[in-house]
Amino acid sequence: MEVVVLPEALKLNTNNGIQSYNYQRAQDIQKIKINLSKNTISFLRKGTKEIIGDDQTVKITNEHFVVMRSGNCLMTENISDSFRVYQSILLFFSNAEVLNFLEKYKGYAKPNNEHKSFFIFEYDTFIENFVLSLEQITSFSNKMKGQILKNKFEELMLYLTHNHGFDFLNVIVDSKDDKVAQLTAIVENNKLNKLSLEELAFLANMSVSTFKREFSKIYKTTPMKWFVDQRMNHAAFLLRTNSKRPIELYEEIGYENLSNFVQAFKKQFGMTPKQYQTEG
Repeated sequence: MEVVVLPEALKLNTNNGIQSYNYQRAQDIQKIKINLSKNTISFLRKGTKEIIGDDQTVKITNEHFVVMRSGNCLMTENISDSFRVYQSILLFFSNAEVLNFLEKYKGYAKPNNEHKSFFIFEYDTFIENFVLSLEQITSFSNKMKGQILKNKFEELMLYLTHNHGFDFLNVIVDSKDDKVAQLTAIVENNKLNKLSLEELAFLANMSVSTFKREFSKIYKTTPMKWFVDQRMNHAAFLLRTNSKRPIELYEEIGYENLSNFVQAFKKQFGMTPKQYQTEG
């Protein structure tokens, strides 16, 4: 699967530290690999978005916008049923711009060991008007647009930090690089998601072979066995609590059909899912 690097793929003026783009598409995309070379805010206007990062998975509608830290993620975008289009206004900004803002307004502080890839905020009247103003400057010349965006970015950051504090900005520019913690977060966050080893390795910014090697060091087993165990244990819990019947959960556990799920479950627990549920 090809990796899309943003904002470079959008052919924007790279001389500007802050860039905006009115992004639209008329078809869904599923789990595309995205490398954000800059921090990004996605103001969702039409459709829905799901983002899988190295520490969490988020789903948003056009009632929310998301601030995304630079790095790798998997992204799904679905068009609006009403408008048959997906639209978002993207605002790209570098760590340098964040640090300049934090220095100017004395907001810098060491993060409290928190690592987050995304921050979700709700739309309100101010944000609605702010996004409309971004839409209105898309046709301006690069020079004028660049100057205005600097002011717009500061305006937005002042509003968000007034309402939510400076913590999220400090987390964004935190430079610590704990590969063990990152890999563990990716694995734990996606133990029930149907991600391939290639996708998991991409989130960890590793090759597949390096990911498998580092995984084995931490978990003392192979990724395939560990993920099967986690999903089977989850299936057993759902069956034991009568939350779902076997036919209702095989896809959730990551199997293409009921027959394969039944065979795998029997190999794991020595009985079929139906027998397990009945005897439980």
